[in-house]
Amino acid sequence: MKVGVPKEVKNHEYRVAITPVGVHELTAHGHDVVVEHGAGIGSSIPDEEYVAAGARIVATPEEAWGTDGGVDMVLKVKEPVAEEYHRMREGLTLFTYLHLAADKPLTEELLARKVTGIAYETVQLPSGGLPLLYPMSEVAGCLAPQVGAYSLLKAQGGRGVLMGGVGGVANAKVVIIGAGVSGQNAANIALGMGADVTLLDTDLDKLRMSFWRYNNRVHGLASSRLAIEQQVMEADMVIGAVLIPGAAAPKLVTNDLVSRMKPGSVLVDIAVDQGGCFEDTHATTHADPTYQVHGSTFYCVANMPGAVPNTSTYALTNATLPYTVALADRGWVEACRADRSLALGLNTHAGDLTNAPVGEAVGIEAVSLDDVLA
Repeated sequence: MKVGVPKEVKNHEYRVAITPVGVHELTAHGHDVVVEHGAGIGSSIPDEEYVAAGARIVATPEEAWGTDGGVDMVLKVKEPVAEEYHRMREGLTLFTYLHLAADKPLTEELLARKVTGIAYETVQLPSGGLPLLYPMSEVAGCLAPQVGAYSLLKAQGGRGVLMGGVGGVANAKVVIIGAGVSGQNAANIALGMGADVTLLDTDLDKLRMSFWRYNNRVHGLASSRLAIEQQVMEADMVIGAVLIPGAAAPKLVTNDLVSRMKPGSVLVDIAVDQGGCFEDTHATTHADPTYQVHGSTFYCVANMPGAVPNTSTYALTNATLPYTVALADRGWVEACRADRSLALGLNTHAGDLTNAPVGEAVGIEAVSLDDVLA
């Protein structure tokens, strides 16, 4: 199989879909890999390292995408943006984060161009775990308290609150909605910064786990509308870390609730890729990451892990490589038939939508995944 790796074009997106280690593994299996010139520079990976691992460097995105039909599978990090739509074509397998529940235009483009779209974020293990979302959820969770702490500075429009406080002065109160991978990592970093941390979730097992993990230093509360309202109104920082696999995130913090928060408070929405869990969330970029709502600062960058691309790229390849090799070795049909977890990543094929939660979110009827694989 011929595998293409284009350079990411989303605003301030410095990650790349594969490391030289991944390239070496694919070429060792007999596959050809083409990497767009400079694709790895943002992650501190020069072209020479890809060449040494067996890749061929190409000069243009068209060559990396194989717009002439010369590439069988394209590996990316982020979903295609409008300037890339024309490079997608029938017969192409696209393996990347897609987040279609929050992006109807991209969904329609994938269907119209009959692309086989396999989404990292909906590959799901029998346990319910999301192995390809996990590493980026870790990164985003770790970043959220850092960017939130910066936004709390008075010079950035925040309340002027120090996360850890000082002797005789209260610590910042950080409320995290969602105790999954990103929420737990956010709690870990916020706790390490000295904040007073509260973690909310409807899953009591997750809260029990955080009780033991943090030696009861993180307050775990069963989530409800009233609990969210009470905690958010007391918070200096709110981190939204809610995820329903493949589906749009529920809106848990309303505009009215934000209007009653402390002036200068900060809200960081890690769930923005899936539409966000705050009513006023809209996606921002690293170039212009924040905006104001009722005197509170919203940070809603849709590719947060792109801020630390070296860490993120290696973490992502560690997770995706076994699936990438399987797709290259067997082709998407046989690879998905052999691995139900990978099959759940299939979102589009031959003009059909194959993921029911995405269909509900975007208003397009989905076909049966089993019918497609048959």
